[in-house]
Amino acid sequence: MKRLMIGHVRGLVGAILGGVLGFYTFGWLLQQGFYGLMIPGALLGLGCGIAAGQPSLARGIACGVAAVTLAIYTQWHYWEFKEDDRFAYFITHLTSLSPVTLLMIAVGGVVAFWLGKDSGLRGSARSSAPPAASESPAPDDHDAEV
Repeated sequence: MKRLMIGHVRGLVGAILGGVLGFYTFGWLLQQGFYGLMIPGALLGLGCGIAAGQPSLARGIACGVAAVTLAIYTQWHYWEFKEDDRFAYFITHLTSLSPVTLLMIAVGGVVAFWLGKDSGLRGSARSSAPPAASESPAPDDHDAEV
């Protein structure tokens, strides 16, 4: 139980660092003429998964929700509505955003969920054990020529 709690705390710290990095990376890219709203959420999930070091479905769900929230805040911060710059107004008019923006928010949430639940990029490696002797490949035909 203690090990699981330490993993969650480390994941939280990693998520915060990844989210902050993603927020400022988005702003920098926007100044360069690029638009990648999924970046804050993806880096949040990556930071959480790598720092936690162990898989957790609950942590993945939390990362996905946090990534969507961060993307909405990031969009408001950099592209507030001209009519009213309050965050509450922005939230009530989310459906006025373009379909591409909404898609990027959703993709960032899915990527954050995926990376946050499976220990970042290391989650795809389930076992590092070498293959069993029965699974070894058959010798090539040219090896038999003596």
